[in-house]
This record gives sequence, structure tokens and C-alpha cells, in this order.
Amino acid sequence: MGRTVLTVDDSKAIRDMVAFTLEPEGYRVIGAEHGADGLEKFRSEAVDFVITDLNMPVMNGIDFIKNLRADPKGAGVPVVMLTTESKPEMKAEGKAAGATGWISKPFDAAMLVAVAKKLAG
Repeated sequence: MGRTVLTVDDSKAIRDMVAFTLEPEGYRVIGAEHGADGLEKFRSEAVDFVITDLNMPVMNGIDFIKNLRADPKGAGVPVVMLTTESKPEMKAEGKAAGATGWISKPFDAAMLVAVAKKLAG
């Protein structure tokens, strides 16, 4: 397998759709149910690209990104928010936390593949 993608979302359906979209393109996809689970998996795996939801239990996407960026391992890893939230102030908060980009749900499969190829190779 090629690059590893960590998808952090409390919706199993979204995690499955991301995997269904990216795995045929050669990506290995690891799923996490919330930010704390995502951090644990990020720290134990070699991850090339992260896709995270914003609104999740236990730890939301903003706090997840802040924690990931505080870890030296997370400094250069691209992180894209994949969420239903589209308010400009939320996008600004995501960017301030360290998000590389923002994709609105429901996502377009071709666009997700293009973003993964651009950011993770």
C-alpha cells in the first residue's frame, strides 16, 4: 500500500465512505471515532495525511488539530477538515489551529481523491 490516511469522524458511515473512496487509489485508511482516538492512532502509526471532522464527542476537530500540531511528529502532516460546518469564522478557527484545508460534507469523491493526491502524494 501507498500513503496512510487517518480519518477522524464520529460517523462510521463517513469513515467508511472515505476508505471506500481512497483505498482503490492505493491509500491505506485508518479510522478513529473522535479526536482522542485519532491522536492515539496518529502517535502509533506513520500517517501521511489526516482528514478530521469538526463536531465530535470526547475531543472535537479543532482540539485534535491543536494537539496534533503540538506533537513534533505532526508538524508537517497535512490536515483537512471534513465537516458540515461552513461558517467563515469556523474555517478561520480551523486554519488558526493548523488545518491545511476544508472540505464540506457531503464530499465529492473525485475532489477528495484530488486533495489526497495533492497533499499526500
